[in-house]
Amino acid sequence: MVTPFPGGVGISGLRVYDWPAVDGACGGSPHVHLACSECYYVIGGQGSVQTLTPRGFAETPLREGTVAWFTPGTIHRLVNDGDLRILVVMQNSGLPEAGDAVFTFPSEVLADAENYPAHAQAGDEGSARRRRDLAVEGFQELRRRVEAGEDSALDDFYRSAVRLKQDALDAWEKRWRAGALASAERTGEQLNRLRVGDIGHLAEADVHVMRTEGPRRFGMCGRLDVHDPAEGISPHD
Repeated sequence: MVTPFPGGVGISGLRVYDWPAVDGACGGSPHVHLACSECYYVIGGQGSVQTLTPRGFAETPLREGTVAWFTPGTIHRLVNDGDLRILVVMQNSGLPEAGDAVFTFPSEVLADAENYPAHAQAGDEGSARRRRDLAVEGFQELRRRVEAGEDSALDDFYRSAVRLKQDALDAWEKRWRAGALASAERTGEQLNRLRVGDIGHLAEADVHVMRTEGPRRFGMCGRLDVHDPAEGISPHD
């Protein structure tokens, strides 16, 4: 795996979907990341991110210039109130692309590991809308349970999500070791060199430029500008 950005992060440009859901809100597919933190830098428009955590439901406004980030386990849904555009920075480049995210589908869909992948795919606008609507359905039910004080609601969802991804963990660890961990270890090596006056790695200085490849893809929350041609697949959102 090639990590194209410093520190083992991934990056993508996101135009949040403007399709209305059953509750009238426009936006993307609610989901959770199991091993990666995520950061939003809003570059235009306005909207919000709805979240579910053990502290309950929250809604964070997003405006141009807002920087918001959240850790693994934060169930999140982007809402587009008008031309919401975001630069998304993901921890552990490679893991989101390898399926680190799980949609908030209804519990019976999450329990069906054989058919979950079919619901999670989106090759065109129609399938992306169906996926989003199914995730919103599950998100609304999960929110009702959380707001009703049902202590097991989030744990039930988390356990279902982990069961779905159990077979992928070894592959994720390989990506992490080759990407984010290797990047951190290179920094340690460079610090050791600097301590003894070794300037060898500074002679490798270079500039790298990446451009988007092809048309915007249908991501979880919107249309993506892909900045990772080495992977051949789009960063998560």
